[in-house]
Amino acid sequence: MTTTAIHTSPDEKYRNLQKSCRNLLTTEDIALFQKACTIAARNEENMDKILDTALIVTTEIGLGKTSLFCALLHKKAEEDAISIEDIRTDFGEKVAQILHGLKEISKIYATRKIVDSENFRKLLLSFAEDIRVQLIFLAEKLHALRTADQLSEAEQKKLAQETNYIYIPFAHRLGLYNIKSEMEDRALRYSNPRIYAEISRKLNDTKDARERYIAEFIAPIVDELNKKGIRFKSKYRTKTIASILNKMRKNQVEFEEIYDIFAVRFIIDSTGENEKPDCWKVYSIVTDKYTPNPQRLRDWISVPKSNGYESLQTTVLGPGNRWVEVQIRTERMDEIAEKGFAAHWRYKGGTSDHVIESWLNELREVLESSEESAINLLDDLKLDLQDKEVHVFTPKGDLMTLPAGATLLDFAYAIHSNIGDHCMGGKVNQRNETLRYKLRNGDQISVLTAASQQPKADWLNFAVTSKARNKIRQFLNENVNHQADLGKELLSRRLKNWKIEFTDDITRRLMHYYKYKFALDLYQAIAEGKHEPAEIKEILTQTKEEEKTAIPENLPKDIRITHPKKIGEDVLLIDKNVDNVDYKFARCCNPVYGDDIIGFVSIGEGIKVHRRQCKNALDLQKRYPYRIVNTQWTNEGAASYQTVVSIVGKDEIGIVNKITELITKDPRVTMRAVSINSSGGIFEGKITVLIDNTEHLSQLISRLKHLPGIMKVNRHDSMLEQ
Repeated sequence: MTTTAIHTSPDEKYRNLQKSCRNLLTTEDIALFQKACTIAARNEENMDKILDTALIVTTEIGLGKTSLFCALLHKKAEEDAISIEDIRTDFGEKVAQILHGLKEISKIYATRKIVDSENFRKLLLSFAEDIRVQLIFLAEKLHALRTADQLSEAEQKKLAQETNYIYIPFAHRLGLYNIKSEMEDRALRYSNPRIYAEISRKLNDTKDARERYIAEFIAPIVDELNKKGIRFKSKYRTKTIASILNKMRKNQVEFEEIYDIFAVRFIIDSTGENEKPDCWKVYSIVTDKYTPNPQRLRDWISVPKSNGYESLQTTVLGPGNRWVEVQIRTERMDEIAEKGFAAHWRYKGGTSDHVIESWLNELREVLESSEESAINLLDDLKLDLQDKEVHVFTPKGDLMTLPAGATLLDFAYAIHSNIGDHCMGGKVNQRNETLRYKLRNGDQISVLTAASQQPKADWLNFAVTSKARNKIRQFLNENVNHQADLGKELLSRRLKNWKIEFTDDITRRLMHYYKYKFALDLYQAIAEGKHEPAEIKEILTQTKEEEKTAIPENLPKDIRITHPKKIGEDVLLIDKNVDNVDYKFARCCNPVYGDDIIGFVSIGEGIKVHRRQCKNALDLQKRYPYRIVNTQWTNEGAASYQTVVSIVGKDEIGIVNKITELITKDPRVTMRAVSINSSGGIFEGKITVLIDNTEHLSQLISRLKHLPGIMKVNRHDSMLEQ
């Protein structure tokens, strides 16, 4: 893991920064560099941070002098210790423009709500102005992660959450592999320190054996490359702790069962038109020595990823029948793979220089034209930043790259918004397909349109890209607003005829009766004739007594009508910013008093309370951090909580009776259900119980483990630790 030295003195860091800038600065630039450092150092206690960030910008991202000056001056510009006008005069228009963007981001962060409001739109707009705003921003966030040990545990978790949701996807989209990988590991370290420490220890324990194996693996390939006179460098990287954990979760295996935890890389000294044939020549040598897995060949040289990544990648069966990932690339490709789009500026005419500008243009279009809520915008853009992609062709043979899972409708919108709005379907490889068709690599697509076609609400069920979803919503919103205006005018005229004053209370009464959450929906329904005028008049003229909802009579005796408790009335203390919201305990993980918990604001069901490390909760924290609320237990215990205990043991006579007898003897435990399956002399069971708290649950599990014949007992929930 590459890190900037953060324990050296400011003077030493200044000298390191000077060395890193030797090839960036002219004699005239050196004077500006010194001036920027002087301004940055004025009454500055955090000069360490400024120099560290500037060093990340120049050495790890590979940006030039403009970005260097911005990294040095950002803090002073943010504090208004130097004006943007003075910066423009002394350092030029570009430096002033980028610092203005960074200053806007700082204002957004001052609100402390980066992922739950329109602030996110403003953040993205700042990024879209100049890509260097985003790159310098990422450098500052990487430094924050590297120094996060100084923060409180709550601040560390918040930073990890923001990193997972914003910084990592953008680092990936910009091709900053090293920074993305480091951010993934550091975010995991603070969000789940126990798992991070466990995998880290196991990696260290196996380091020597891993290095011996790699030396054995590359030896015959190196000999052959030398015989062929191919100039190259070889190195290997261990996969990040975060990627290893993801693989363990995906395959549901232990660390010891993950064999491809490292990748071997051959970097070839080749340029220009020789790059591609030289890479394939090395691929041939590797696959002559070891059997390749044909399903794992990835040719990102012929068709680079949308973030600029170029490489030949395969997996071969090495010594001891172990799968080994091999990457083959040139020095140019390697630098771009490590430093992303910033490295493209050093190699003019690269194959994907245009891609980042195209992406930024689309981002600007979506942000500036959309009136959608930030929540929808967040989710749509997150899909556009995902790792997997699909490559398809227009009828003329032009290549287009879209997110994996994109449909023919997404393709139509990618060509032009007007084509998307009027798309009826299309031909894929000369076969007729519907709008819902999911694109596959290599598809050649032509779109069929009709003037009478227009976007429909159900299109949102299968459109994937932010551009498509934004345009569909835009049309639907305009249509809804138009219908709602008609409905409101119609209701107003009816009320006037009935001699009833049109007030907010009238609207609320109708919304309550018809169970609408928004007045817009009520007005639209009236315009569409869903509610008869006579019925509306009857609702508004009936007496208060008639309005009361009666409780049905003759209910079965075992059914009781209860009202959900409001937050703050019992054992839960939920974020003070959330008022009058009902809560429920999530069934996937069954929280028990004493568990580390979070709250998730669900749609229509109030707050769902999860255990913090529940699989579903972790997914929700990553995908919807703006809907997570602080939740904790008060000092008042409740009667009981439902949970499930898994138990495995030898299928002996009377074993189930022993288990149930042990549980029923405890007056503080209520057994609700037992499910037992037996096979091959072993039984597996699930027991549902009501229990007071986690401490009592641990005691119960401990007692069950001590029963003769019991092999394994644990809490059966969607928890990652199990």
